[in-house]
Amino acid sequence: MTAAQPHIPVLLEEVVAGLDPKPGEVHVDGTFGAGGYSKAILEKGADQVFAFDRDPQAIEAGAKLAAACGGRLTLVPERFSRMRQALADRGVEEVDGVTLDIGVSSMQLDQPERGFSFQADGPLDMRMGKDGRTAADFLNEADEAEIADILYHYGEEPKSRRIARAIVAARPVERTGQLAEIVRKAVGHKPGMKKDPATRTFQAIRIHLNEELSELEGGLAAAEHVLRPGGRLAVVTFHSLEDRIVKRFLRERSGSVPAGSRHRPAQAAAGPSPSFEAVAKPVRAGEAELAANPRARSATLRVARRTTAPAWQGATA
Repeated sequence: MTAAQPHIPVLLEEVVAGLDPKPGEVHVDGTFGAGGYSKAILEKGADQVFAFDRDPQAIEAGAKLAAACGGRLTLVPERFSRMRQALADRGVEEVDGVTLDIGVSSMQLDQPERGFSFQADGPLDMRMGKDGRTAADFLNEADEAEIADILYHYGEEPKSRRIARAIVAARPVERTGQLAEIVRKAVGHKPGMKKDPATRTFQAIRIHLNEELSELEGGLAAAEHVLRPGGRLAVVTFHSLEDRIVKRFLRERSGSVPAGSRHRPAQAAAGPSPSFEAVAKPVRAGEAELAANPRARSATLRVARRTTAPAWQGATA
């Protein structure tokens, strides 16, 4: 089972250790990408991996690896939040492990024509699944207040209003390089700054277009439904918005905090039985990995084990 692997999976050893795949097991790789996690899980002895990706380019590129795996790797061109139904359609009700590597992939970042990065100029696209509105559509059609809100909530950008005003004034905005320069001028970018000020704006627009946070919430609920008792969940996130969602989910589902929402009354003390246990401390990359793979700098891994309790009522999947 050999295949070229140009991109390095983040925290690979730690993810595989947390999943602990064994012969006879079935696993889900919810974010196939270049196939690094799927390949490692199969090499550890798992019988089958169902690998999800909404990006048709990732599915197409993975065909060679799937063919080399002799039927043990099944590529599923679908969002990972829909894994429960997609697995059921394939006759699978329960799995032994689910791994999710949240956010944009290295392959997407490295292709200027996808529009995810300002490191090289390209069209303002940013669509993971290549359907729906592009980033250019959003920036050229939305009003200034909506753009500012997106930048503030999804990019945690303190100068969101100033940037939104500059974007609207510069319309039409069509290229990644153009947007980056608009942001830099709006916030007063100085050469030599450690972090490019356009980073938060690009993150916010990408998260909004691809509904990444609601997708993560749906994926966690789906994993809760499909994991058999004793099954393992491993989630890698790359910024605080994602990690907060995973941390809150695991704290609630393990009984560490009462479940609740600002939209409904607090839950009674006798709530559902914990659906997860053995929630591990968050893991981050060591110096050796950071030296070899700078993308791991902001990565956080959280791992937990499924209990025998049923999935919580009201958890959509």
